[in-house]
Amino acid sequence: MIDSLRTRLRPLALWATALACSAAAAAPGPADSVPAASAAPAATVPAGMASRVLACTTCHGKEGRATAEGYFPRIAGKPAGYLHNQLLNFRDGRRSYPQMGYLIEHLTDDYLREMAVHFAALDLPYPPPPAPQGTPAQLEQGRALVQQGDAARKIPACVQCHGAAMTGVAPSIPGLLGLPRDYLNSQLGAWKTGQRKAQSPDCMADVARQLTPEDVSAVSAWLAAQPVPGNGKPVASLSGPMPARCGGVAEGGRP
Repeated sequence: MIDSLRTRLRPLALWATALACSAAAAAPGPADSVPAASAAPAATVPAGMASRVLACTTCHGKEGRATAEGYFPRIAGKPAGYLHNQLLNFRDGRRSYPQMGYLIEHLTDDYLREMAVHFAALDLPYPPPPAPQGTPAQLEQGRALVQQGDAARKIPACVQCHGAAMTGVAPSIPGLLGLPRDYLNSQLGAWKTGQRKAQSPDCMADVARQLTPEDVSAVSAWLAAQPVPGNGKPVASLSGPMPARCGGVAEGGRP
């Protein structure tokens, strides 16, 4: 078992070495100031970054489009602030996935931000959604929770934070469409059980703890069956205030 795992991780180890070397070569000097993690990332994409993030595409697919297996999510076109926060979460232990931690454990905040900006700038088409995986009643339950929430159980509607079109809000809130049902299920479950965490206050953990297993299945089934409008581009701001404070995100979806 251990030998098999080492064999699978060996290519990633080689990429990690190359990535770390590239990071060291690209690291800014004392005179090159870079905004803090909570600031909006720079709009420019560093030259040659595509070759430095090949380790990422080993799992996340060509150009970060995701793969057919259904577990690794698409990262192309996601808001840069969101991607940067997730890289920090993996590196700093709030999210746990050994391969990710192994690849980025020695990379700086600034270099992780450059990686995030690179993937956020990719404007690539989404494939059509798969056929719905659920009964009509399950899909309706999921739609209602996504669009309306459940005030009696203190569950806000997903659209209140992720945008009316659910394509996310720049720069820090991700879209919920174009993701496989299995991935959505696993992430909601991870928040519910405390395996996935975010910067405090962890609003998603609070929401996930209110969801039943049936809720999780219904929400993920409905979301996974929806087409992605507007090529998945995040909106600039929300139309109203967020229902709760979320770490790394201020009112209106701005950092």
